[in-house]
Amino acid sequence: MTEPSAHTRRGGAPVGYVTELDAVGAGAVMYLRMWSDGPEAQALADRDFAMHLGPQQGPVTTRALDQIMDICARYGRRPLMRHSLDCKCLGGDESCFATFVSSACEGDREDALLIAMNIVRADMAPQLADLAQTFGLALKRISLLSRTTGRKHNAQPTLH
Repeated sequence: MTEPSAHTRRGGAPVGYVTELDAVGAGAVMYLRMWSDGPEAQALADRDFAMHLGPQQGPVTTRALDQIMDICARYGRRPLMRHSLDCKCLGGDESCFATFVSSACEGDREDALLIAMNIVRADMAPQLADLAQTFGLALKRISLLSRTTGRKHNAQPTLH
């Protein structure tokens, strides 16, 4: 059996279950995983946003997530570790990402900036926090719409 890399141990170790997160946090983890799975999964996320948020807000949400992922990849302190889409456990980096998006969504700017500075270089943290707020508010809207209309997400928020 091979020893896991330091990055895997640091950010990929399970710290809980996705089902323990609120709707925004679970959505953030689900879409992080989808976006990381490549173009086909990204297209599914894009269609999901358009279906739930409409032709104007859907693409705004897709762009926000795309920019979040691009900033994390370009300016990240290290790669974000993630579990597979169907995994029910929650990795350390995923937990951090969920808390970050939820904090930004709730208007906790200082907390969001502090978390962002742990994810990316400090000079990129304000831009990342702004994008996380846009993304988180969209996830919150999807959750509220799903509750009031009885519509479910296309993708499952319960993973590994």
